[in-house]
Amino acid sequence: MFQFLEQLPFSVLIVFAMFMLLAPFHPMPHVVEKIIMLKNGQLHRPIDIFDLLFHLAPLLLLALKWWLQARP
Repeated sequence: MFQFLEQLPFSVLIVFAMFMLLAPFHPMPHVVEKIIMLKNGQLHRPIDIFDLLFHLAPLLLLALKWWLQARP
Protein backbone atom coordinates (compact mmCIF):
# COMPACT_ATOMS: atom_id res chain seq x y z
CA MET A 1 0.00 0.00 0.00
CA PHE A 2 2.76 2.41 0.83
CA GLN A 3 4.29 1.74 -2.58
CA PHE A 4 1.12 2.98 -4.28
CA LEU A 5 1.07 6.03 -2.04
CA GLU A 6 4.71 6.82 -2.80
CA GLN A 7 3.99 6.76 -6.55
CA LEU A 8 1.10 9.21 -6.26
CA PRO A 9 2.29 12.81 -6.66
CA PHE A 10 1.47 15.35 -3.97
CA SER A 11 -0.31 17.57 -6.50
CA VAL A 12 -2.88 14.88 -7.33
CA LEU A 13 -3.54 14.18 -3.67
CA ILE A 14 -3.88 17.87 -2.84
CA VAL A 15 -6.40 18.49 -5.64
CA PHE A 16 -8.36 15.34 -4.75
CA ALA A 17 -8.40 16.23 -1.04
CA MET A 18 -9.57 19.79 -1.73
CA PHE A 19 -12.32 18.55 -4.03
CA MET A 20 -13.56 15.95 -1.54
CA LEU A 21 -13.45 18.41 1.37
CA LEU A 22 -15.53 20.94 -0.54
CA ALA A 23 -17.99 18.58 -2.28
CA PRO A 24 -20.88 19.21 -2.71
CA PHE A 25 -20.33 22.90 -3.24
CA HIS A 26 -23.90 24.00 -2.60
CA PRO A 27 -25.55 24.47 -0.08
CA MET A 28 -22.88 23.27 2.42
CA PRO A 29 -19.91 20.88 2.09
CA HIS A 30 -20.60 17.48 3.64
CA VAL A 31 -17.53 17.65 5.87
CA VAL A 32 -18.75 20.87 7.45
CA GLU A 33 -22.25 19.47 7.84
CA LYS A 34 -21.01 16.24 9.42
CA ILE A 35 -18.62 18.03 11.78
CA ILE A 36 -21.51 20.23 12.95
CA MET A 37 -23.55 17.07 13.49
CA LEU A 38 -20.64 15.54 15.45
CA LYS A 39 -20.34 18.68 17.58
CA ASN A 40 -24.06 18.59 18.34
CA GLY A 41 -24.02 14.87 19.13
CA GLN A 42 -26.22 14.00 16.17
CA LEU A 43 -23.76 11.85 14.19
CA HIS A 44 -25.32 8.45 14.92
CA ARG A 45 -26.39 6.92 11.61
CA PRO A 46 -23.78 4.65 9.99
CA ILE A 47 -24.28 6.34 6.60
CA ASP A 48 -23.35 9.72 8.13
CA ILE A 49 -20.22 8.31 9.76
CA PHE A 50 -19.24 6.61 6.49
CA ASP A 51 -19.87 9.87 4.59
CA LEU A 52 -17.61 11.80 6.95
CA LEU A 53 -14.82 9.21 6.63
CA PHE A 54 -15.30 9.03 2.86
CA HIS A 55 -14.86 12.79 2.48
CA LEU A 56 -11.88 12.85 4.87
CA ALA A 57 -10.07 9.86 3.30
CA PRO A 58 -8.03 11.84 0.72
CA LEU A 59 -6.91 14.26 3.43
CA LEU A 60 -5.82 11.32 5.60
CA LEU A 61 -3.91 9.83 2.63
CA LEU A 62 -2.23 13.18 2.05
CA ALA A 63 -1.21 13.38 5.71
CA LEU A 64 0.11 9.81 5.60
CA LYS A 65 2.14 10.53 2.46
CA TRP A 66 3.57 13.66 4.03
CA TRP A 67 4.44 11.73 7.20
CA LEU A 68 6.13 8.95 5.21
CA GLN A 69 8.17 11.52 3.25
CA ALA A 70 9.22 13.38 6.39
CA ARG A 71 10.61 10.30 8.14
CA PRO A 72 14.40 9.95 8.06
